[in-house]
Amino acid sequence: MGQTVFIPREVDPAEGRVAASPETVKRLVGLGLDVVVEAGAGADSRIPDEEFAKVGAAIGKAADAGKADVVLKVRRPTDAELKGYRKGAAVLATMDPYGNDAAVAAMAKAGITAFAMEFMPRITRAQVMDVLSSQANLAGYQAVIDAAYEYDRALPMMMTAAGTVPAAKTFIMGVGVAGLQAIATARRLGAVVTATDVRPAVKEQVQSLGAKFLAVEDEEFKAAETAGGYAKEMSKEYQAKQAALTADHIAKQDIVITTALIPGRPAPKLVSAAMVASMKPGSVIVDLAVERGGNVEGAVAGKVVTTANGVKIVGHLNVAGRIAASASLLYAKNLYAFLETMVDKETKQLAIKRDDELVKATMLTDGGRIVHPAFAKAAESYEEPAAIPARTMVADASGKPAAKKAPARKSPPSAKKPATGKGTA
Repeated sequence: MGQTVFIPREVDPAEGRVAASPETVKRLVGLGLDVVVEAGAGADSRIPDEEFAKVGAAIGKAADAGKADVVLKVRRPTDAELKGYRKGAAVLATMDPYGNDAAVAAMAKAGITAFAMEFMPRITRAQVMDVLSSQANLAGYQAVIDAAYEYDRALPMMMTAAGTVPAAKTFIMGVGVAGLQAIATARRLGAVVTATDVRPAVKEQVQSLGAKFLAVEDEEFKAAETAGGYAKEMSKEYQAKQAALTADHIAKQDIVITTALIPGRPAPKLVSAAMVASMKPGSVIVDLAVERGGNVEGAVAGKVVTTANGVKIVGHLNVAGRIAASASLLYAKNLYAFLETMVDKETKQLAIKRDDELVKATMLTDGGRIVHPAFAKAAESYEEPAAIPARTMVADASGKPAAKKAPARKSPPSAKKPATGKGTA
């Protein structure tokens, strides 16, 4: 008998994704693994139990997790779920560990070997395992669809005998994976699209998709990217100039989509209340960073807020999960590709190579300890941290420079990534 892989139904009622697809289950069985899928796990992703059974999975119940050698999940296991796992089991999921020290400690105490899929390094070998990219790509698409729904007008220009419908003006802030897909989707729907980012290298990408790039392109801007492709922190003088340009532009837009996230930190503020107040009634702002505090002043997680001047600020949570049927297929492939590297093809057994660069980058807990360098030291002398204030990336519309940030704890190296749109969104 081979080792067992268990795919549970997510306990969060707002999570419709599942960590396996019929295709990946078939491949797992082909590796010599026994696969158990909890009944109803794929229901919200339009994958009935019968589809999993056809490709060799057994349909089980939540308690079957206790017999599993590997558990594939979408979200970090809850304390209740951890009690049902056996010690030594490998658990692959998006763990969201930053700011959740107690949850990370609980996984270590449970004795599981936990892998945070969002820590997968962005190297050629791991492209097929990159959950941040696969899910952000869909989030960028869905952001435009959500914006179009709330806008309740046509996006493309339409010339008819009864008159002309103008194209919607759409502004994308942050040109990472989500931003690029948002640009492409808005263009396909016929909108007039502009985009901005503090990395000069993305200008060509924006233009290749038929959008116009917006930035103060001075000498500082031209040197605003590190060798690793991330943005450098801009001077207050540059931020003020960019803020004035951005504020004037936002006032003329119908739709604004913000995508900037910093791993391990609150989202940077890109759109001030003054900018929101300058927009026309009926305009829409979609904040893809709302789960981390939001890029937009006035955004509320999980809600669509209508301001006094009639602007809608959309703060949907788990945007990729809003199209779970598509998101699950990509996420499942990410998990399978990583798990395959840890299965010995001859013995058909899980063989975790702890010196492998992918394993070292993603392993959070192992053998009852927190082993990831970004969290292990903190765990030794854990104290509840003070909130780290979000840095204002774009200054107030008045042109005043961003407020001086408050002192914060020194972040681990893996968390020090600037807001480039290259993170989750």
